[in-house]
Amino acid sequence: MEKLKKRWKIKSNIQLLMIFLAFAVNGSFASWVAKPVTNFVGLERELLSPFIYWPIRIALIFPIYQLTLPVTGFIFGQFKFFWEFEKKFLKKIGFGFLFKN
Repeated sequence: MEKLKKRWKIKSNIQLLMIFLAFAVNGSFASWVAKPVTNFVGLERELLSPFIYWPIRIALIFPIYQLTLPVTGFIFGQFKFFWEFEKKFLKKIGFGFLFKN
């Protein structure tokens, strides 16, 4: 845990706990939000092969997760950490042009 705290520049175990909780809650939330989105676009589990349905559902969950992560981080009092985390992630996948740093 100390290694992780050092890497993330976190000072307390409480802050680390809040970050872990935010990641967990956001994962569940993104999965929950993806269900009505998949239904809205007409993707129904019963009508499609699992080899088609699940990759599409995961592809929908991924951007939902990324968009809601800073919001969840804010709720847990860790917005700064998650905003920096998102910027770093987006730069890695090629969206660095969005941030002037």
